[in-house]
Amino acid sequence: IMSFHQCGGNVGDVVNIPIPQWVRDVGATDPDIFYTNRSGTRNIEYLTLGVDDQPLFHGRTAIQMYADYMTSFRENMKKFLDAGTIVDIEVGLGPAGEMRYPSYPQSQGWVFPGIGEFICYDKYLEADFKAAVAKAGHPEWELPDDAGEYNDTPEKTQFFKENGTYLTEKGKFFLSWYSNKLIKHGDKILDEANKVFLGCRVQLAIKISGIHWWYRVPNHAA
Repeated sequence: IMSFHQCGGNVGDVVNIPIPQWVRDVGATDPDIFYTNRSGTRNIEYLTLGVDDQPLFHGRTAIQMYADYMTSFRENMKKFLDAGTIVDIEVGLGPAGEMRYPSYPQSQGWVFPGIGEFICYDKYLEADFKAAVAKAGHPEWELPDDAGEYNDTPEKTQFFKENGTYLTEKGKFFLSWYSNKLIKHGDKILDEANKVFLGCRVQLAIKISGIHWWYRVPNHAA
């Protein structure tokens, strides 16, 4: 398992292993390298995908760091890879290794079945969104401020309630941008993994979490 995330703060975690200190040192002067919710609370279990292509880590981007890690693994574990001892490599893509945002952290007070929060308020993702809405001809659009807090229900929020913001042009644009940023994040890291492990007799795998505890038909407010 290629763990690019902190162990600790999620369901079933009994130990705490943070991401490397030298990465956290960068965060001490630039806390926006971490995922951030609307109230400004940082989540330090994984770097925001907003820094995927930002050379903030001693000249390297986050994607380059992940690629360097995988390259080092291939070099140091060559005999096990060549022998077929290692048959499967799971590539971490987010919190708990899953391709998702840290939308429902127990360490920050989330309790099932709260809806969680959007986690895209660091300056890097905010700048990306502002560029996207300007390109779409709507520079006045802002990130959502009506989607509630971790332990709300959908109906308590303006964004997710019946006939809420998520059905508007602005809401649909945001949700498309938000989900596609995550897909592109996964694509970038898996592209690097495919290059690094090309020729190895291993299967590459990823984890995608199943978020299913709030569901409305026919409009899915999950």
